[in-house]
Amino acid sequence: MGVKERKQRERTEVREKILDAALEFFATEGVEGVTMRALADAIEYTAPVIYAHFRDKDAIIRELCNRQLRTLAKTFGPIAGVPDPVERLRGIGRAYVDFALEHPSHFRFMFLTAHPLPLDEEDILQRGDPQEDAYAFLKQTVEAAIASGQLRPEFTDAEELTQMCWAAAHGVVALQNVKGSDSWVDWRDARTTAHKLLDATLRGLAREKPGARLTTAARAEGRKKGVARG
Repeated sequence: MGVKERKQRERTEVREKILDAALEFFATEGVEGVTMRALADAIEYTAPVIYAHFRDKDAIIRELCNRQLRTLAKTFGPIAGVPDPVERLRGIGRAYVDFALEHPSHFRFMFLTAHPLPLDEEDILQRGDPQEDAYAFLKQTVEAAIASGQLRPEFTDAEELTQMCWAAAHGVVALQNVKGSDSWVDWRDARTTAHKLLDATLRGLAREKPGARLTTAARAEGRKKGVARG
């Protein structure tokens, strides 16, 4: 390996170490009020070394966000081929739960830490691309579910429904991430509980099938007859 290649590899390694350490630091300490010098002290690099790779704190946060969103979007890849959009929604929710439980620091930084940033040109190009933007993939699947006629007729706002589905997947794992070590609550298994919540949410969103309506009506009629006999 030549000198140029070795220097480039070393530069890449340092950049990766900065990002890895910054992710853990932000996930633990939050983002607001953290200076580049405080970050440098925490991750044991000098400020000039960090500035040699990132122009400011926002550049580090933006890079971390882009990486984590791409990672999450890639986990949805196998789900994209599922023909039934409602089953795709179930798969997306379960993949999100897996991401949260298997990468708790990444999840805490991405979804439990406030870090509002202005979108730059590169972010705008990625935003809305279902292959790189996890939210766009979820919304695309919600739109397909609405179009399929499988959902109750009152659910027509794809943006609102996308956020409802996200919240259903997010709730249990967010509680576990923040409060899972609190012995005050007798916590149940997070993955199992989250899956049950997702299933219950999808049942609540689903349009009642004609056969189910008949069954419900028959039960009601049976109850009436029982009362009459009594």
